[in-house]
Amino acid sequence: MSQRVLDVGNCVPDHTALTRFFQTHFPGTTLVRAHGLADALAELQAHEFALVVVNRKLDRDYADGLDVIQHLKADPAAQHVPMMLITNYPEYQAAAVQAGCAPGFGKSELEDPATVARVQPFLS
Repeated sequence: MSQRVLDVGNCVPDHTALTRFFQTHFPGTTLVRAHGLADALAELQAHEFALVVVNRKLDRDYADGLDVIQHLKADPAAQHVPMMLITNYPEYQAAAVQAGCAPGFGKSELEDPATVARVQPFLS
């Protein structure tokens, strides 16, 4: 059975890198792209997801990913889905964990075995 991951706010090159990461380490995983809060909520209301990953700054409007996470966590359709913030900055990771996210990862950490270990509980 294919598992779905919702990718919120990443540009094409980063979405491509994330797709490669998930498909390499978690075969059969489908990465679905959303650009902001509205289409992320629509996806979460329409489909089941194993994980949501949110960029720290969304690519289209540079909205704050932590704000998106807080809105998603407040929505009944999304609040039960595990979420991670994508950022290399530890202070933003700490804020995301405080907002109810699982510890996330930065784009520079996609080849790090610790990143695979962090994601594995949600996609095993």
